[in-house]
Amino acid sequence: MNMKIRVIIKRLSNPRVKRRLKIFLSVWGSVIMIGLTFKLGYDIGYFDAQSLENDQNAETPITQVLTMESAQRIVSGALKEDPANPKTFVAQVINNNNKLSTIIIENNKLKKIAWIMDMRLFFIADLFNSQGFNLTESIEHTHNINRGDH
Repeated sequence: MNMKIRVIIKRLSNPRVKRRLKIFLSVWGSVIMIGLTFKLGYDIGYFDAQSLENDQNAETPITQVLTMESAQRIVSGALKEDPANPKTFVAQVINNNNKLSTIIIENNKLKKIAWIMDMRLFFIADLFNSQGFNLTESIEHTHNINRGDH
């Protein structure tokens, strides 16, 4: 065993072998460094591209269109009516906006203005804008709907 180690050390001490070993180790180290540099560059580029894609996906709003059927489902669910046989019907979708939609509902031949917020929340009440203008009354006047409380 000791003899084998001496033979290996003797061969490695030869100047020609030392020079070849240095060249081999230098080339091998350079290849590893270039590979790591490319890998690091790829990872940085991939993560930057992925974060840019995630930011773009977060910025694009998901636009949902309020149809008569979806408005009817929201109204039936809010009033806890049977969706297959509702008592309150959606007569018309006036303003189709994904934040605040205006609809006309009809129950027992009485029409009212209703509001759907964020495609989920349904309510029947007066809605005022920032200047204090009653939006519900203006829409009722525009569509010739008589209020039941007058």
